[in-house]
Amino acid sequence: MTFYAHTMYSKCMKNPSSSTREEWSFFETVASAAFANPFGEARDELDLAISGAAPGSSGDQILPAVLARVDEEVARLRRRGAADLRGQQGGRREVLRSVFLFQVFHRHAGGFDRLIQAQLRDGAVASRVPFAREVLGELSAFGLSDEEALRFFAVFYQLRRAFYFISCGLVGSSAAMKSLRRQLWDCVFTHDMRRFESRLWNRMEDFSILLLGATGTGKGAAAAAVGRSGFIPFDPLRGAFSESFTRNFVAINLSQYSEGVLESELFGHRKGAFTGAGEQHDGLFSRCAPHGVIFLDEIGDIGIPVQIKLLQVLQERIFFPVGSHEARRFSGRIIAATNRPLDELIRTGQFRDDLYYRLCSDVITLPPLAQRLREDPAELDTLLDSILLRLAGETLDQDKLLVKKKLSLALGSQYPWPGNVRELEQAVKRILLTGSYQGDRPRTGTVPLRPHMGSVPLRKEGPQPDAEGRWARGIREGSLNAEALLAGYCDALYERFGSYEEVSRRTQLDRRTVKKYVQLAAESESGG
Repeated sequence: MTFYAHTMYSKCMKNPSSSTREEWSFFETVASAAFANPFGEARDELDLAISGAAPGSSGDQILPAVLARVDEEVARLRRRGAADLRGQQGGRREVLRSVFLFQVFHRHAGGFDRLIQAQLRDGAVASRVPFAREVLGELSAFGLSDEEALRFFAVFYQLRRAFYFISCGLVGSSAAMKSLRRQLWDCVFTHDMRRFESRLWNRMEDFSILLLGATGTGKGAAAAAVGRSGFIPFDPLRGAFSESFTRNFVAINLSQYSEGVLESELFGHRKGAFTGAGEQHDGLFSRCAPHGVIFLDEIGDIGIPVQIKLLQVLQERIFFPVGSHEARRFSGRIIAATNRPLDELIRTGQFRDDLYYRLCSDVITLPPLAQRLREDPAELDTLLDSILLRLAGETLDQDKLLVKKKLSLALGSQYPWPGNVRELEQAVKRILLTGSYQGDRPRTGTVPLRPHMGSVPLRKEGPQPDAEGRWARGIREGSLNAEALLAGYCDALYERFGSYEEVSRRTQLDRRTVKKYVQLAAESESGG
């Protein structure tokens, strides 16, 4: 997969009659490839057509051939005196602009790569762009206006970031993962990059995304890939982009806060709004950058009052800090995620239907790990390479062989991976630490969602009969403290009734508290 298809092209040449049929066909093919989703199958075919390489050639062979051919065609334009957009109009100008953008983008692809790595190191402070003057000068020399040059320079950076974070953050060769990467690219640029480039590049904040999937499937990674790939304007006076993409994406797990604290965390509060509010506090929506993204994880766990406030943010783009009547504006984008069955929550009145429809500009279901490995068993090697690289800074064959051997002996090939990729990562850590991993309890179920949502496989928490015996023994022996006793009781009720809401009703505990104790019991039983 290559980067060059992320630049802007049109299907019309300056003047077909002044070029050969072969030249016109070449530019037409490049135009099609440029607007194609880089994670789609059609792109590979177009790459081959442009490069002239033989079918089956590797990407390392194809990309240099493509770049060489485009450089050759641009050189021909220069010799004919046609490498200048000034005086050109309409479709003729569009195709020439596309060709020049392509060449400039690839001349500085390495610079964008280094900039991404530098920004990851620099964190919240926007990194300086040492090659910006050179790129903007080249774009101006081709006849682009200053406004166009600045905008396309920012789009170049956005395209490079999107490919980097989607391809590196969501690895895997299974059909499900290929489809996921295609969907995430569309969430950044829409399915029609022509429309994005001309009208939507600065309006994507109006398109919210809802991520569904079981615990551990990678909803956070998917949200981060989109959130770090938003459009960020370039500031020529500072010689840097206006924001760091690391600051442009902020995430919050809604389930970890009580409702009162959650409102303050999201919307802020004024001084004296409630007992203990000694100072004014700016919430997450106030702190979000103008083109930023807020990731609301566990959206299915919040109560109706907070849902109403979120609905107001999505509908009217305004919110009110706790205790204040002063409206504040939010201009960022929202991505939400849950592993809960929203259709059931809507039916029982626990989740507002109107909020769901405000969140679902696109609904993406992340595949469970067991499905991914069924589709392509080799995906395990890819995931292990990624996990080991992240843990140890490199992937050693002996480490991967050790992990694969221990997993195969202890779990077999049909293990359901109830904790998904998160469980796999913990399994790798445990094997590196202890030399073994026995697996989690294979408890899976499927909660049907609305027809267009598909079905989300959910991990069902709760003890097996032997676990209940362990809790009973602990009670008889007097070896359990109050927290462990409550965790065991909640876990046993959850196993019997299958919902946090029913356990909450029977124990008269808050649903979040019930969920915490059930998870605590599961971690205790698994040795975590």
